[in-house]
Amino acid sequence: MQEYSVRRARTSDVPRIQALVDPLVQERILLGKESVVFYEAVQEFRVVEDADGNLIGCGALHVMWEDLGEVRTLAVTTDQLGRGVGHALMDRLEADARELGLTRLFCLTFEVPFFSRHGFTDMGSETVDPLVYAELVRSHDEGVAEFLDLARVKPNTLGNTRMVKRLG
Repeated sequence: MQEYSVRRARTSDVPRIQALVDPLVQERILLGKESVVFYEAVQEFRVVEDADGNLIGCGALHVMWEDLGEVRTLAVTTDQLGRGVGHALMDRLEADARELGLTRLFCLTFEVPFFSRHGFTDMGSETVDPLVYAELVRSHDEGVAEFLDLARVKPNTLGNTRMVKRLG
């Protein structure tokens, strides 16, 4: 069994995160991001390294509201799929969410079976309180717009499923 560790990302990890994510962007599974966006969000990321120090997975937790966070940019190298790397990342991101006081997690994904196994369900037409909506709609963040299902992000969401998990 392969050993690996999950840790907080550092700025020096950004090029490796991008290298991991780029093939998934090319396959249109993840949205592409500029380097500056990864650096600005590096504190949201966790990375997984194997025993040799190779980056084999990454994922981010982005706070959207007082009770709501988004799991973003969850990726695992192809050769590590099915070996628990994604599960380890989800465990860490959920622990981070609980530590921050979040009670719900959102994701926009093509990987419905993976997220379903981790307790996420299709959001369907779930909405938020109108007062919260009025605040969230002011955000310039694309993930918030995807959560709200705003028309301007429809090209990003085609074929994806909006999923949510309530943390216990």
